[in-house]
Amino acid sequence: MPVVMFVLNMELGTLIEYIDRKKVICAVIMQAKKQKVRLLTQANREVSVSEHRLFCVSGRLDPEIGRDRLVDLLSETSARREALKAQVNVYDLWEVVHEEEQWIDAETMAGLAFGISPEPDHVSAVIRAFFNDRVYFKFDVTRFLPHSPEKVEQIQIQEQEMARRAAVVQEGGEWLRRVYGQESPEVPPDKEQFVSIMRSLYLFEKDSPTYDLGRQMVQAAGIDPNNGLFEFLIRLGVWDEHANLDLYRMDVPIDFPREISQEANALANGSGFRTDTSQRRDFTGLPVLTIDGQATLDYDDALSLEMDGDYFRVGIHISDVSHYVERGSLLDQEAFARSSSIYMPDDKIPMFPPLLAEGLLSLKADQVRPAISVMVRLDRDAVVLDYEICPSLVRVRRQLTYHEVNMMADDDKEIIALSGLAEKLREKRLDDGAVLISLPEINIWLDEEKNVTLHKVNRESRSRILVSEFMILANRLMASFLADHGSPAVFRAQPEPRLRLFDRDNGTLYQNWMQRRHLSRFILCPKPEPHSGLGVDAYVTATSPIRKYFDLAVQRQIRGVLGLDKKYTQTEVENIIANSEVPLSKVSRVQFVRNRYWILKYLETKLGKTEPGMILERRKDRFVALLTDCLVECTLPVASDPSLAPQDAVQLRIVKVDPREQFLAVELA
Repeated sequence: MPVVMFVLNMELGTLIEYIDRKKVICAVIMQAKKQKVRLLTQANREVSVSEHRLFCVSGRLDPEIGRDRLVDLLSETSARREALKAQVNVYDLWEVVHEEEQWIDAETMAGLAFGISPEPDHVSAVIRAFFNDRVYFKFDVTRFLPHSPEKVEQIQIQEQEMARRAAVVQEGGEWLRRVYGQESPEVPPDKEQFVSIMRSLYLFEKDSPTYDLGRQMVQAAGIDPNNGLFEFLIRLGVWDEHANLDLYRMDVPIDFPREISQEANALANGSGFRTDTSQRRDFTGLPVLTIDGQATLDYDDALSLEMDGDYFRVGIHISDVSHYVERGSLLDQEAFARSSSIYMPDDKIPMFPPLLAEGLLSLKADQVRPAISVMVRLDRDAVVLDYEICPSLVRVRRQLTYHEVNMMADDDKEIIALSGLAEKLREKRLDDGAVLISLPEINIWLDEEKNVTLHKVNRESRSRILVSEFMILANRLMASFLADHGSPAVFRAQPEPRLRLFDRDNGTLYQNWMQRRHLSRFILCPKPEPHSGLGVDAYVTATSPIRKYFDLAVQRQIRGVLGLDKKYTQTEVENIIANSEVPLSKVSRVQFVRNRYWILKYLETKLGKTEPGMILERRKDRFVALLTDCLVECTLPVASDPSLAPQDAVQLRIVKVDPREQFLAVELA
């Protein structure tokens, strides 16, 4: 019986084969029309198939014998060919022909496989064998191209990996299905890979390197990856219900590597890097004080006040971190990679190991510490008469909190004098065009059970104005100092705002909130430029070198001018700015999302209750509103009350909150 591989004029009753769903199907033609044929298959199904999919035409069956008999004959033919397939050794054939590197048709290959003039059953058996084994030949239905030995090895590795993945899906799916309903399932060591795959799937979804594997595994287990997976991972002990997943998604470093901790220990134990203190001015006799938040443990700035005749001599003393942390050291590299400490309501991730940040580098009470001091002489109107910047030694006498300073603001002569000068410094900045945005700070407090309490803190308290104004003064003077010496640094600049909504510090809550949208973005540059928001001609930040790498870099430039350190070149400063962009964006994102998470957890306890709000603006189909007690934006449909306008006070009912998804829904009460 002749073998015909592709025939356009198919006749009724022709016995053919085609491939469907990774199987070779044996069928008989029942009707042919317009390059389409209707077939009866060995599975007793009628299907319509294009002619170009057909192969191995091998004779005819009589359609008149009845459907059941046709199906029996098709099944017998398929079984016979499957039996012959088992005799085809694809590897042996490859060994014989692979050096020829050319296409070989199915009939020739069947002759090689069986050693006889091939019949259609032999040809079909070869096609079936090669269809199931793609390791040694490139398969094109009726012809085959032998792979090179290198290609064969590559395919074998791929198939081994596919087999491994299939085993993981099967075994992992079975284990997950078995333990999914348990309250606290155990995770044996040999099952940890399954948990790791699910963790990656939940965190990164389609960006997970094992996404397909994880998706198949949880589907095999009957787990909804969108709704049930997070709770299951909690039960497995991967996270708790309040896990900060952004830290993992953004690959934010949390713990310090062992070598970094070892270097920190060496410094703390006195065996690490030191610089000469002989050039330092001794200010240990000054009445130095710190003012910080109640939870602060790392103190990097302090103040002192002396009377100098009719003038004031104010010292702004900044911890000299570079006295201990050598440029280019492992500690320095780690701090650069982190770029900033991260402060969240439930956690703090420091830029330096706590052993240093809260110990040796910190201006702690009654401890002599190296500092960079900005000594400023001011008159009673807070006019800067002169200043000097010098390396120093200081000893903090009083470690105060903002609250304590507010309580003593009318009784303590030192605090009264500093507060008065700070108020006048602020007035001068406002005279120079500063944009003063005054918004309350929302402090989030968590108890041991993670219950949330919100406190609205007045940023315009006397203690906070005192600290902020003297830090701005120090940063402004350090910027001038560097500019006067022609030194590059991480200068901060800000163009004029696109629109000013109020004069000086007279803005309402609405105006202050909306003014932020009209501010120009600040710019980091190696040379000084004006900062309109602060109302100064040049500005750096150098008062938080324990917490911010930019501040540490600026401090090193000042030390360089003072002869204590090697200065960065302009190119090095530009690289510091460029390479800090990504880690700083992560810090900003993590802090914002985490604060909002805990505020939403607080609002979750307010479901169905009303909260005071204010309309901010109207968009196409919705209003943007502000919950004024917690300073969180939300939206509501315009249809709620089309007459509402910006600045209108409203009462908003909390309808739905999902902190994990950062979702908040409200309605007009």
